[in-house]
Amino acid sequence: MPRGPFEVWAPLPRRVRLQVGGRVVDMQREDDGWWHPAESVEWMPGLDYGFLLDDDPTPAPDPRSLEQPAGVHGLSRTWEPRPPAPWRGRALAGGVIYELHIGTFTPDGTLDSAIERLDHLVELGVDFVEPLPVNSFNGTHNWGYDGVGWFAVQHSYGGPDAYQRFVDACHERGLGVIQDVVYNHLGPSGNYLPRFGPYLHDAHANTWGLSVNLDGQGSSEVRRFIVDNAVLWLRDFGVDGLRLDAVHALLDSGERHLLAELSERVDALADELGRPLTLIAESDLNDPAMITPVADGGLGMTAQWCDDYHHAAHVALTGETTGYYADFEPLAALAKTMRSGFFHDGTWSSFRGREHGRPLDLESTPTWSLVTFTQDHDQIGNRAVGDRLTATLDDSDLALAAVLTVLSPFTPMIFMGEEWGASTPWQFFTSHPEPELGTATAEGRIAEFERMGWDPDVVPDPQDPATFERSHLDWSELGMPAHAHLFALYQQLVRLRREHPGLTDPSFASIGVEFDEGERWLRVDRPGVSIVLNLAREPRSVPVPTRAVVLLATADAPAIVDASATLAPRSALITETAG
Repeated sequence: MPRGPFEVWAPLPRRVRLQVGGRVVDMQREDDGWWHPAESVEWMPGLDYGFLLDDDPTPAPDPRSLEQPAGVHGLSRTWEPRPPAPWRGRALAGGVIYELHIGTFTPDGTLDSAIERLDHLVELGVDFVEPLPVNSFNGTHNWGYDGVGWFAVQHSYGGPDAYQRFVDACHERGLGVIQDVVYNHLGPSGNYLPRFGPYLHDAHANTWGLSVNLDGQGSSEVRRFIVDNAVLWLRDFGVDGLRLDAVHALLDSGERHLLAELSERVDALADELGRPLTLIAESDLNDPAMITPVADGGLGMTAQWCDDYHHAAHVALTGETTGYYADFEPLAALAKTMRSGFFHDGTWSSFRGREHGRPLDLESTPTWSLVTFTQDHDQIGNRAVGDRLTATLDDSDLALAAVLTVLSPFTPMIFMGEEWGASTPWQFFTSHPEPELGTATAEGRIAEFERMGWDPDVVPDPQDPATFERSHLDWSELGMPAHAHLFALYQQLVRLRREHPGLTDPSFASIGVEFDEGERWLRVDRPGVSIVLNLAREPRSVPVPTRAVVLLATADAPAIVDASATLAPRSALITETAG
């Protein structure tokens, strides 16, 4: 963090002045590019301030601002975090994550209104809440991945005080918090960082524009900026972990990768705080180095998302095989991901047009280090109309999806509303105030899907406020019989994970998989428990372990005769071995 009040790293401007209250104070530059006030300025919470760069008469917000009450273009406000409420922490192993978006989780779309729904998550039985990014962005609503004020909590969500209340409320209920953060790019509007210093790398670009400068001139301070931001969430806000967005876009050719540096800093912080801290990477590299300890030459992430599991489960449930789903058409793909974590582990990826990935070391990798799901914000929201599985699957299929989600051999993640089969879509929405940017975003989105064969008239306009409103959860659905029945199933499945240690055994060796491609059934054996899925449209006789006792069935529980059970079409059976 900065070395004193109102200090700022700004190697690019020739002149920097501090505007605070009714004063303008000259600042002095040090050799390393940091500036400090040339005269004494009293710091206290609640002061509005900004920096005048060179001859620009309009103050720019502090790159490390903790509060932006007037939005990303307004003055920063001094804010002092209070100590987080006492909390012993929660380790990731054995847990279930619930992903949510603050702006659409409740009708009001605020952190305080989200607190009012936390008891629902306790009733569901999950262990962690994972909010999509909450840092400051321009406009009133978007997914959160266009943030530009990395240290400030979005004011329309309630700002930093509300965030502290949210974290404390989660901890009071035994829920850990994993905050989604974005370090690979900045949003297209309200980004003042390039005026202060070389935060972006002109030689590197990714999907969203210029990459963050991790290995060029001035990158040491940029890296410190990122590490300090991570520490802010974990220490000052008291969260239990970070989900790092698209780390494959962190272009770093330096001797020591940023993720390894971050991992070591977070490990040291965990020792200092006396509670476990978690780093989860979103990565499409299928590279075991991501979750290999730094001491063993890896990047040291606690866990990483596993899109292969989603793709294999999605195809098995829906039959959709276009685009990147093509390689996952055989049921063998789902079986392989169950056994090995990665499907693409050096195999040919038709979507990429090349071989992709490397195999995990199944002897040393714990199963919980992969986070899996059948729905998430990307896999729903990046579809043309933002349709959930409820748009194409019936009640029986949604029950199968529940089993594949919650009884995954890995760390399951549930997307908000999935647990009751929410019928509301979750669409791509933005609120760029600049007309040109808003038009370009909308036209680009619609043109992208038109090239894929979609009627442009059915692709929602992300700038239309109705797109945002449609994406809010409808909590009244929980009172409807079909939705309540699915919610009860999710509860039962989460309870089974907790009550049967074999379902959370961290050893890949504990996972046995049998399947029949033609008959479309699959059985996953864990210590003392078996999960059988009939993915066919007809009844199937499936072998089950001897002395099997039914724990749960998504349809009428079948009789088990001579180590065989006949499952109803599109149904699942969970058994334990008696004695």
